[in-house]
Amino acid sequence: MGNGDYQCPHPVAIPPSKPLSKSLQSSIKETFFPDDPFRQFKNQPLSRKLVLGLQYLIPILEWAPRYTFDFFKSDVIAGITIASLAVPQGISYASLANLPPILGLYSSFVPPLVYAMLGSSRDLAVGTVAVGSLLISSMLVKEVNPHDNPKLYIQLALTATFFAGVFQASLGFLRLGFIVDFLSHSTIVGFMSGAATVVCLQQLKGILGLIHFTHETDLVSVIRSVFSQTHQWRWESGVLGCCFLFYLLLTRYFSKKRPVFFWINAMAPLTSVIFGSILVFLTHAEKHGIQVIGHLKKGLNPLSVSELAFGSPYLSTAIKTGIITGVIGLAEGVAVGRSFAIFKNYHIDGNKEMIAFGMMNIAGSCTSCYLTAGPFSRTAVNFNAGCKTAVSNIVMATAVMITLLFLTPLFYYTPLVVLSSIIIAAMLGLIDYQAAIHLWNIDKFDFTVCMGAYLGVVFGSVEIGLVIAVTLSLLRVLLFVARPRTSVLGNIPKYSMVYRSTDQYPIANNVPGVLILQIDVPVYFANANYLRERISRRIFEEEDRIKSSSEITSLHYVILDLGAVGSIDTSGISMLEEIKRIADRKGLELLLANPRSEVIKKLDKSKFIENIGQERIYLTVREAVAACNFMLHTCKPNPADAGQTIPENNV
Repeated sequence: MGNGDYQCPHPVAIPPSKPLSKSLQSSIKETFFPDDPFRQFKNQPLSRKLVLGLQYLIPILEWAPRYTFDFFKSDVIAGITIASLAVPQGISYASLANLPPILGLYSSFVPPLVYAMLGSSRDLAVGTVAVGSLLISSMLVKEVNPHDNPKLYIQLALTATFFAGVFQASLGFLRLGFIVDFLSHSTIVGFMSGAATVVCLQQLKGILGLIHFTHETDLVSVIRSVFSQTHQWRWESGVLGCCFLFYLLLTRYFSKKRPVFFWINAMAPLTSVIFGSILVFLTHAEKHGIQVIGHLKKGLNPLSVSELAFGSPYLSTAIKTGIITGVIGLAEGVAVGRSFAIFKNYHIDGNKEMIAFGMMNIAGSCTSCYLTAGPFSRTAVNFNAGCKTAVSNIVMATAVMITLLFLTPLFYYTPLVVLSSIIIAAMLGLIDYQAAIHLWNIDKFDFTVCMGAYLGVVFGSVEIGLVIAVTLSLLRVLLFVARPRTSVLGNIPKYSMVYRSTDQYPIANNVPGVLILQIDVPVYFANANYLRERISRRIFEEEDRIKSSSEITSLHYVILDLGAVGSIDTSGISMLEEIKRIADRKGLELLLANPRSEVIKKLDKSKFIENIGQERIYLTVREAVAACNFMLHTCKPNPADAGQTIPENNV
């Protein structure tokens, strides 16, 4: 190997230190403002900044001037279509939350109007959600019985909605939306499927015409409650419920097979309510065991500010319920909004969505509404109906307003069993077994998280399922940080400059006399000790491999590729110092390759560079290997003494 062409490699630069204020400012910007929302205000006059600020806070001011009559025609059709779904769903989900059915209609009037002004999604249809309704019921019923003390129960539900809105809006204003990211996709799949299963089981009360039923949500309690009352089952109710459930599932199947007829599935809940009401009215079935909704008050939402129970002894329960339901509502709504935004190739702002959700729930809690979000089923109907903007929510709210003013007496004969059938049909669509199979095929740990959430909800409670899922997700993050991978790199034949993991590329060759290790994550106190043990073991394993293979060249150099190490703390630096001492005791040279800006800066401040020597730090793995090869063939003890670079084909 020739030594006449070898040149000293370019030294690794140490970036200049920044003042603490600038470093702090940069960190805050990257954490809370990754989308740089202030860039649009640069170099703008004050009047323009005020306009842009209002448009940012109230998105309707930004797109309303460009609104056209063609958009309006599409939004009217979509709004009327989702209103036909919102009315029966609102009544059904309110019953699921153990609240008066009229509150479900109220919740489809004011919140959609607020969201239309503040939301950034064109497709999201706002309304009550089954999972949120179940959460409110399961958490509040432990403290207050909705039948014994209905007024207090309603007050706590409205108070929980208020705190859900405050929490959601706070996340948006403080730009803390990343908290919701702790609910991973697998967590949401398992939790939603488990909650849907529980909701379906709860509806056995309506299907079988039972009057008394357990307030618990776990599978064992529900099954025990059902089969301990076999003598009270009403066959009339069961037959009617099964017939309507079959009708709803049949319309969904047909609409999936023929997407152009999506409106058949969208109209199915309303037609079920109409047919059921007519049937009960004509046959007087309410006198034969078929329970009906009964009287619904006419009129728009009454103010409920005075009903918020801030002085209640159950205030802590309302706050806890609000926070949990607020997080779930955000996770579902933002995920649904982003999913449909992808289809139309536009972007929604997660922080704006949180503010919009929060403000609509705060306004809703003051106008007799309970928790609202962005349900998938209603949004899918809105999307398929051809909505263009959030005006479809305004049209839906207008249709609900007309219902509240003039049509509520028509729901007197609506059978509760039809509402149960509507809920079951909607919930069966949320049990996403295909997503669970997909998780199993791709990532077994994600599948475990999913099943942990599902089983926790079904056999425990919605809170237990949520805690299990979040705990498993955080455990995975901790394991990833605390037990990072360290890969042995080798040179891929015919590509002298390329070094890749020998596990991923078995054809990669080990460099004689050199062990190249790559660390894949930032080095912190949580993984520093593990990395020390792992690197030490890699050195022992490489020495044993060389001995067993009878290679001529023994191990002389250890190169650590730090290209993937974005940051390091003092524990990590101490780990590198220990590795240096271990290498020295074995007579090995430790070299570093491709250190990142933050890493090299801290290594310099800690005097580690002075300890190891600037000449042992290289820009790339290739340069470090070239120096090691030169030293091995010139028998010099220090890579710094190398004079010139070997030709590329000899590396």
